[in-house]
Amino acid sequence: MSFVTHNCTPFSGQKPGTSGLRKKTRVFMEPGYLECFVQSIFNAIGGGQGKVFVIGGDGRFFNAEAIQTILRMAAANGAARAIVGQNGLLSTPAASNLIRKRGADGGFILSASHNPGGVDADFGLKFNGGNGGPASESLTEAFYQHSQRIAEYITLESDPLDLGQIGVTKLEDMQVEIVDPVTDYAELMREIFDFDQIKALISEGFTLRFDAMHAVTGPYATAILEDELGAPKGSVLNAIPSVDFGKGHPDPNPIWAKPLVDLVMSPDGPDFAAASDGDGDRNMILGKGIYVTPSDSLAVLAANAHLAPGYSAGLAGVARSMPTSAAVDRVASDLGIDCFETPTGWKFFGNLLDAGRITLCGEESAGTGSDHVREKDGLWAVLLWLNILAKRRTSVREIMRDHWQTYGRNYYSRHDYEAVDSRKADQMMTDLTARLPKLPGSAAGNLIVAAADQFSYKDPVDGSVSKNQGVCVIFENGSRGVIRLSGTGTDNATIRVYLEQFTPQGGQMDLDTQTALREVADAMAEISRLPETCGRISPDIMT
Repeated sequence: MSFVTHNCTPFSGQKPGTSGLRKKTRVFMEPGYLECFVQSIFNAIGGGQGKVFVIGGDGRFFNAEAIQTILRMAAANGAARAIVGQNGLLSTPAASNLIRKRGADGGFILSASHNPGGVDADFGLKFNGGNGGPASESLTEAFYQHSQRIAEYITLESDPLDLGQIGVTKLEDMQVEIVDPVTDYAELMREIFDFDQIKALISEGFTLRFDAMHAVTGPYATAILEDELGAPKGSVLNAIPSVDFGKGHPDPNPIWAKPLVDLVMSPDGPDFAAASDGDGDRNMILGKGIYVTPSDSLAVLAANAHLAPGYSAGLAGVARSMPTSAAVDRVASDLGIDCFETPTGWKFFGNLLDAGRITLCGEESAGTGSDHVREKDGLWAVLLWLNILAKRRTSVREIMRDHWQTYGRNYYSRHDYEAVDSRKADQMMTDLTARLPKLPGSAAGNLIVAAADQFSYKDPVDGSVSKNQGVCVIFENGSRGVIRLSGTGTDNATIRVYLEQFTPQGGQMDLDTQTALREVADAMAEISRLPETCGRISPDIMT
């Protein structure tokens, strides 16, 4: 084996965002592309000399090959040790846990989250810091700046390692430890939840289904839900990870997980159902005959977290992303704890978690988490729901009805307009931002605008300021609309419109969601001028 330095041209890819760098798989496969970005990361963190890294991903196409590249480069950059999930698999929350538990200097997580996988689909890579969370904004900026002036990368010429064999091996002077991806994560879950009580609930006939969507949570859910908690074999659906996710779309929402939704809505459906995404950090929660929105799920978990041993002492505080509904705000007020409203992106929660300001946090995009790791965690959310159900011995539907009668209901929906021409989407946002000062007091359909602005956030921990995080419009009747561009796709732009209408206790709690939100939807279409500017009359997905 020998070290080799290769010349490379400055990186021309997109600027890494809150979820790392995502491009088409074939782009990452281009000679030097992955290597250039990885070397930029090493350069930005002061090199790899003597450091320890966790490496793993969701098993999508090119996952195994990319890990071999990163291992060779880590060894060439002087890393002391690499901890790798068996067969290259590690869910994102499991990787975060390993970084924290082993005191690693950081981790390379290979995933494009909920985006499709395959040679003609999507790939991604992000670096998590020593706290287990996504790289800070300053570090992400450093990755980008280094990528713009990089001239060479260093690697090792060697044969691929066998990632299927658990144990310790060497790559030049770097120790490589192949670990079971589930063991440490399952141990953490046992510390947080009452497994005996959940097991008792299942043994009494409580039925559940978990759709792993041919993604990384399959082995985790099988080991925990079936092997340990006693759910019958077959309770975990699509449990074998696939490089193309079974040619599906590993996004846990009612559109892409429709077979699961149809099952739980049928008369003979299970008592409880859930799904997770490509890298295991998102979740969808359902009960017999009911879909729980991510915003409502966060609020219910906050109100009931004390029923799980890991949160029996109560919550320090909670946080939500700005587009997420205000349902959890009402719970926080009732509990007498702080509730923080942050930009979209888990890194903003990380500062609050590290400072001990919050215990639970979540986003409307199906991500919830707590201070047990520094990532959102799909299976953790499922287990917390199961712990609550085991304690309360009632149905998901009854829990939701009780919650709405106690706190009121925030009718809520997200409308996604996908693959919109980027120039048109940018123009729409530019024009809308320019009109914001004139909106208050104006009529939009049947509603009157009370306030409108571009959301900005000053981090209460480090004082950093994040501007232009999405347009928020408040109407006089208390409803709200938010519109922003998403950075999670690789094709053109995705416009997300978030609609919310609060109904207080005693009001109608069983309206059809889209019916309840029709006036807000019409008003936001008029205010944004989305149909005229982008040529899109209706959304591609409503969740």
